[in-house]
Amino acid sequence: MPRFSVPGAELDWWVSDEGGEPVVQLHGLTSSSHRDRLLNLDLGRGLSGTRLLRYDARGHGQSTGSMNPTDYRWDRLADDLLRLLDHVFPNEPVHGVGPSMGCGTLLHAITRAPERFSALTLMVPPTAWGTRVAKAADYRLTADLVEAQGMSALLATENEAVQPPAMAEAPPTNPDVSEALLPTIFRGASEADLPAREAIAGIKVPTLVLAWIADPGHPLSTAERITDLICDSQLVVARTPADLAQWPHLLHEQVVQNHRTSGA
Repeated sequence: MPRFSVPGAELDWWVSDEGGEPVVQLHGLTSSSHRDRLLNLDLGRGLSGTRLLRYDARGHGQSTGSMNPTDYRWDRLADDLLRLLDHVFPNEPVHGVGPSMGCGTLLHAITRAPERFSALTLMVPPTAWGTRVAKAADYRLTADLVEAQGMSALLATENEAVQPPAMAEAPPTNPDVSEALLPTIFRGASEADLPAREAIAGIKVPTLVLAWIADPGHPLSTAERITDLICDSQLVVARTPADLAQWPHLLHEQVVQNHRTSGA
């Protein structure tokens, strides 16, 4: 796979080029493009007629990363995304797709460079603003746990956690991050938050918000607030694995609709 250099990291990326609309797909915290596919969160599978860019965020999957927690804040990950888009899709507005950390990265990127995006598909928005404080504390405790007891302690904790109903059929997977980097990445996540509400309210591109129920780390309240803030937005909520299985189709419909609307 090709590599792209950003300050402090080398990003692993690749494009499925079938012509058509440029799309970039991100992933969540401690995941990767490969792991998201195993978790049925790869909405780009089967997305024909596009130029689909996938990449692993710094420190995740096959990408390298630093030992500086600040490098893993969502605003810093947005720096990486914008640099990569300028490299792969120069001067083209791109449809951005991503869950959780990927959602946060996209929101920071578009509020900073709105001309770089034609549409958004925001999956399972994470805790934000008022709900972020408790989650940040959890991440710091998780970082301490991994440092003291290793990744096995984290896996034991995750195995005991109750999955959202929509993820009931997802197979067990491990974090796609090295044990050495995990504490740093969790501490970086503890410093991250979404852009200010006022900045999100300024987003003008068509936005599809895909959420699910019964997940304190990705509360429906964040998805509802983002939908309220963005004028051209729609919220779809998954309650079962069958609902989740429809998300790739919803992305395909959104890409086709935006292509027609743009008159391309």
